[in-house]
Amino acid sequence: MVRTKSSPRSQQIEGSSCFEKETSFDALIMLKVAAPANARARNWHVRLLPSRDSLPRAEARRHELEASMGLALFVNDGRRPVTYERDSSGEQGWEKVHERLLSFAKRRAGLEWEEGRLLRDAQRAGVHRRLGFASFGEYVERLFGYNGRLVKEKLRVAQSLEKLPGTSDALRVGELTWSAVRELTRVATGDTERTWLDAARGLTARQVEELVSGRAPGDLPSDVADPKLRRHVLRFEVAGETRALLLEALGKLRREAGEALDDDAALLLLARRALATDSESKSDEGRASYQVLVTTCKACGRGEQIGNGEAHALAAAVVEMSLCDAQVIGDSHETHGGRATQTIPPALRRHVLRRDNGRCVVSGCKHATFVDVHHLVPRAEAGQNAPDNLMCLCGAHHRAVHEGRLIVDGKPSTGLSFRHAEGTPYGGTLQASAADRNAQVFAALRQLGFKEQQCRSALDRCSATLPATADREEVLRVALSLLG
Repeated sequence: MVRTKSSPRSQQIEGSSCFEKETSFDALIMLKVAAPANARARNWHVRLLPSRDSLPRAEARRHELEASMGLALFVNDGRRPVTYERDSSGEQGWEKVHERLLSFAKRRAGLEWEEGRLLRDAQRAGVHRRLGFASFGEYVERLFGYNGRLVKEKLRVAQSLEKLPGTSDALRVGELTWSAVRELTRVATGDTERTWLDAARGLTARQVEELVSGRAPGDLPSDVADPKLRRHVLRFEVAGETRALLLEALGKLRREAGEALDDDAALLLLARRALATDSESKSDEGRASYQVLVTTCKACGRGEQIGNGEAHALAAAVVEMSLCDAQVIGDSHETHGGRATQTIPPALRRHVLRRDNGRCVVSGCKHATFVDVHHLVPRAEAGQNAPDNLMCLCGAHHRAVHEGRLIVDGKPSTGLSFRHAEGTPYGGTLQASAADRNAQVFAALRQLGFKEQQCRSALDRCSATLPATADREEVLRVALSLLG
């Protein structure tokens, strides 16, 4: 049906009585014929409320009517009448458009909230099995077109909101977008939810993502971000053969490593191989085969790596890695740069590389294209640049040592052995939860200022006296008591 009313900014189309009363949709078509040529230059308020059976027809003729009459028509099911207005230039009033977008954004947030609850309930009820689908992901993809990663995120957020009532309500009423809520559910807990909500209000989804980045569940917005927890998403659009080659290259790296590598470790090795070209690595084994700019603060020890002109904060373990085998170019604040020096003398570095056959010495590792030279006893702890204090490690194993996830015993002259963080011989059947717990305690002790050797000694004693089921807090408490 068509309803109109006269107003200071709306006028009746001459030659037609259809605007005086409710008419059928067919009558609206007649208005096209009755409208004078100058009708386009006027402002019209029109509500189009067709019955359900005429909706397809109404939508099909809407654009034709707008073009011929200068009217902005909106087709809906009649439950939510909408008035659109066009000014003399044919554009919709910007205030009206903004108000509708604002209303739509709030409704959309509410629909996202409802969708999440429905997806969560559907998964728990096993709806996909009852309908004969192979997986819940396939079921949702056929309904909404979501890929597997997005389905997992939708479910994760919905499940998290069960324990975060304030965040759930903020999404339901449209105070926060789903993208912002997705980030908050990564860190907010029942105890910290209110603080995170207050910090997130008024921020964009991107700003909330930056606020959350580098923080773990239970942390507060005011806590110092841990660069190790900060993750970046890389997205590429490539041809099928490029994707196939990339997967094959990553698979080869994982096979050569002799252990499971996550995406981060595999891409790191791939990048280092690309930077370590054959011509560079063979020209002078005494120098690093590629150079990156890492800036460290003398006062706090924090570091940044410059990548294509952009600074990225580094975890403490990565800074320690770089100090093992680096070229030092001096203080960036000095007026005149000094001569570059190697942390390991070139002749000594060549000797160690040849002794270790230019490959990572960890049992089962086959990486040889690019290796670092690692100090068994760190230089900061009086470790010397001596052959028996140096060994070759690939980038992944080097980082694992400095993160406390890989323990090295012995010396090159007498034989080296390797253990996982909880003490299991490297490559054996490890207790994953205990190994991860010890690595986290190691990182915590290092942040408190304890030396690497002190931390490893204390954790070895903890592993010998505490059960494997001991939690992180108990291990940390005992370790601190041992360190005095």
